[in-house]
Amino acid sequence: MKVGIPKGLLYCKYNDFLETFFYELGAQVVTSPDTNKDILDEGVKYCVDDACMPIKIFHGHVCAVKDKCDVIVLPRIMQLYKNEYICPKFCGLPEMVINSIDNMPPAITEPIYAFSKKSLYSWAKAAGKKVTSNRFLIKNAFMKAYDEHLSTDTGIIDQGYSINVALAGHPYNIYDSFINMNLVKKLNKLGIGVETMEYTQSLSIDFEIEQLYKRPFWTYARENYGFAASALKNKNVEGIIYVSSFNCGTDSVIVELIKNIAGDFPLLVLKIDEHTGEAGLDTRIEAFHDMLERRIRIEGNSPTHG
Repeated sequence: MKVGIPKGLLYCKYNDFLETFFYELGAQVVTSPDTNKDILDEGVKYCVDDACMPIKIFHGHVCAVKDKCDVIVLPRIMQLYKNEYICPKFCGLPEMVINSIDNMPPAITEPIYAFSKKSLYSWAKAAGKKVTSNRFLIKNAFMKAYDEHLSTDTGIIDQGYSINVALAGHPYNIYDSFINMNLVKKLNKLGIGVETMEYTQSLSIDFEIEQLYKRPFWTYARENYGFAASALKNKNVEGIIYVSSFNCGTDSVIVELIKNIAGDFPLLVLKIDEHTGEAGLDTRIEAFHDMLERRIRIEGNSPTHG
């Protein structure tokens, strides 16, 4: 059996788990190509107009892989942590795709509650039945996939740069180089190192969240605010760059919360959608770089990097 996995949304975080799980079940894993212009165009064609760019791109990835597989994985990710959710569109993502794209193969749409090993195994049992009826094989595949995921490091922490920034945003905006137009490479070329949320201790993030009047309802809202607030407090970077999708409801709140605590600390918000031009993005990050350099040189505000 060929199992198709679209390389969109949180594939960048959980591809190791998904691919290992279905491979260990004896399936042939088929993925869509890396995000490109054709995938974006297909996604825009089939997705509703008011969806954010990453959701549109996911539709394009589905179009790219649906005719090459016997069953397709449409992750309905509900929770990564207890009492938190991802985004309303994730909850209804399978229905969005199935009702927008014709000639879809059978889909694995079981909800994913990943806040514990036991809850994630419930998804594995339901999803695995689409490939095999062997319960022992499903359990063994799950254990191997779970261990593979735990042993895989994610995130970016550059070394050896005189200027460093905290790069915040939803993972699919940070790690999909097509969506962000090779932002990390552009920053490195300008002499700017990047650090992402994965290298900030969860205790530091939770401490900053406790300072808010109300705990954020959304997982990535909590993580991005906590990460930015921790970077501001520790002064281990010279600036913060937040990559945000146009039309993202959770980002519209979190960006304002970060602005409220940033004060005069350098903060650049990059709003992206399918119409964002690369030249405009280049101009903004070059100007941000120049401002950081000037701030360090004239004001002497460079922190000491270990």
